[in-house]
Amino acid sequence: MTISSLLPGALGFGTAPLGNMFRAIPDDEAAATVEAAWTQGIRYFDTAPFYGAGLSEIRLGDVLAQHPRDEFVLSTKVGRLVLDEIEDPAARDLGEKGGLFEHGRPHTMVNDYSADATLRSIEDSLKRLRTDRLDIVWVHDVAQDFYGDAWLAAYETARTGAFRVLQQLRDEGVIKAWGLGVNRVEPLELTLDLDEPKPDAFLLAGRYTLLDHDRALQRLLPAAAEQRVDIVVGGPYSSGILAGGTHFEYQKAPAVIIDKVERIKAVAARHGVGIKAAALQFSLAHPATVAAIPGATKPSRIAEDVAALEETIPSAFWNELRAEGLIAGDAPAPAPTA
Repeated sequence: MTISSLLPGALGFGTAPLGNMFRAIPDDEAAATVEAAWTQGIRYFDTAPFYGAGLSEIRLGDVLAQHPRDEFVLSTKVGRLVLDEIEDPAARDLGEKGGLFEHGRPHTMVNDYSADATLRSIEDSLKRLRTDRLDIVWVHDVAQDFYGDAWLAAYETARTGAFRVLQQLRDEGVIKAWGLGVNRVEPLELTLDLDEPKPDAFLLAGRYTLLDHDRALQRLLPAAAEQRVDIVVGGPYSSGILAGGTHFEYQKAPAVIIDKVERIKAVAARHGVGIKAAALQFSLAHPATVAAIPGATKPSRIAEDVAALEETIPSAFWNELRAEGLIAGDAPAPAPTA
């Protein structure tokens, strides 16, 4: 199956920032942000144990428990277990994402993609989220950015463990869909080539944005569309640099990226286009993508996302981006408008 019929709309809410990504967020601010998403009509929420060692799940669950369970779609991830033991969050080995959740809970996290760990992870997430069921479960971060040259070994453990467990849970109706949630295209390409298990969708973060989309366009998105495996776009603002922030790929943006963003902003200014609108709508324009899930830590950001999705963008804007070499010539753009 695909998940397009499962998702309530093209805009969801990615809750990684609620795990104190980059900074410590007060509980009341986190709660107000989730409630703002609900008020703005968002009904798809994505989280993970990794986000602050369970903090994002706890905060999200506290708010969603106040709303009818049948009225929203919920996804979380497997691949990491949160233990009772305590560790220094700043000292965790997170591959290329070092220090990402140093303000999160100090609970020890261990990587485990085995069948038993997958079942335990789901059970733990249900408790933190204060719910009786999950709609979508993603296998989290089984890719080069976290495991380097050892990523294929981690992937193989997931293929024989987590993948098969999740497919069985889907076939039994315990969950509605499963897939991978990663920041690289290679694990997804590899999964599409499998005879089985067969995922329903992928959550791809940061690889189909205004700033980085060439590789995904080459093979992944066409193959996913052909096999009817839907793509949910995570990080449509490239870790914040396309939304007024300073981060790209979860780190301080390098000069070459800052320069490219400034060039895109200049084109946007000439056409009266908001860069958030351009970023969000670009990520959703490909036939393989069915939703985007930007994150936020302030209630006002949710209204901005909704407005960005609804903003009218002239086709001349996309044409100029192509002419300037700022987006690929074959990248689909939103339907032309006046």
